[in-house]
Amino acid sequence: MAFINVKNLRKVYRIGNEKVYALRKIDLDIEQGEICCILGTSGSGKSTLLNMLAGLEKPTRGDIFINGVNIAKLSERKLAKFRQENTGFIFQSYNLISQFNAIENVGMPLMFKGMPRSKRDKLSAKMLKLVGLGERLKHRPNQMSGGQQQRVGIARAFVAKPKVVFADEPTGNLDTKTTDDVMRLMVRMCRKYNITLVLVTHDLEIAEYADRIVHIIDGEITSIENNVSIYSPDAEEKEQQQSQNNNIQENREDSEQ
Repeated sequence: MAFINVKNLRKVYRIGNEKVYALRKIDLDIEQGEICCILGTSGSGKSTLLNMLAGLEKPTRGDIFINGVNIAKLSERKLAKFRQENTGFIFQSYNLISQFNAIENVGMPLMFKGMPRSKRDKLSAKMLKLVGLGERLKHRPNQMSGGQQQRVGIARAFVAKPKVVFADEPTGNLDTKTTDDVMRLMVRMCRKYNITLVLVTHDLEIAEYADRIVHIIDGEITSIENNVSIYSPDAEEKEQQQSQNNNIQENREDSEQ
């Protein structure tokens, strides 16, 4: 069985006497460590599907297996515990606590796990340095740019090394340059820790970072395509290493002349 296995998933909302079908018979497999993009326009059902996968909403019918556990059948208490132990979430609007600084915001998932403050502060600081915010540890959200706040959100999602991270339009409020930086950061984190990433977007350029693109229209998957991500951390690292080697060789040749 795939790491995430969705079978016959449906979501129906009742509005008065009418039924609104948000999802219609969704079947989907996502592998461990895969970056999967759910692509669709507004109202296509992509965010509803993400909420189902993340256990934030219950399906009307169907099964959602994550790492062998059918989260659709869990009680609210067991579902909350499962999310705490296995998942991370990145929001479009960052969802940082305004009274908390960066370290405190990142440490929230660790606090819920009962980790002592000294240890979670140390891990949070390490994660913030990893996402390029080593000089912003004590800054609050209103002292940071949108891109910096989203980096805090990414650090928070990954700090507990979850098995899967869900991202809902994670770059929707960012400019083009910051969007590229944030997407590269998320890909690097997933590759580094072998974490599955499921993200939803309406933007085809964002989808190009994924390993697979799931197209959804009117609550139905219309196609699934394999994709070669436009960003490879390994290739970037090799290129940087080659550049450093070339500079060393050039300096050596200059010194010999």
